Amino acid sequence: MNRAQKISLFLLRIALGWMFFYAGITKVLDPAWSAAGYIQGAKTFHGLYQFFAAPGVLPIVNILNEWGLTLLGIALVFGVCVRLSSLLGIVLMLLYYVAILDFPYPNAHAYIVDEHIIYIAGLAVLAAFHAGRVWGLEHRFARLPRWMA
Repeated sequence: MNRAQKISLFLLRIALGWMFFYAGITKVLDPAWSAAGYIQGAKTFHGLYQFFAAPGVLPIVNILNEWGLTLLGIALVFGVCVRLSSLLGIVLMLLYYVAILDFPYPNAHAYIVDEHIIYIAGLAVLAAFHAGRVWGLEHRFARLPRWMA
């Protein structure tokens, strides 16, 4: 990998990391935040999202959402477990995307591709190129299984 490619990969990792960290930490710090509104507005897979909105499940979904975004951001910024974090982030973004999808319009200003698909693509690039090894701390965790690092 040449220097320009490393810089590009590093900048993508930092930018996505900061975005996910900020999205998560603002939810963690806001005691009134809940995923309920987003989940209840689901346009597809109603049974799945109704399950997520159930009173006994919603608090777990909220915690997983808040801390999942926050920890994904931290992992990307520091370059630790980037592959695993990216794959879990892709699953999260797919859950966000499918919930709002009124095919082929995920929102009023998009046709098939919206920001969630762009995030998925960015995370896939980070996972495929082992972005944590480019100016990240992943080299310190060389003994981790390959699918994690």
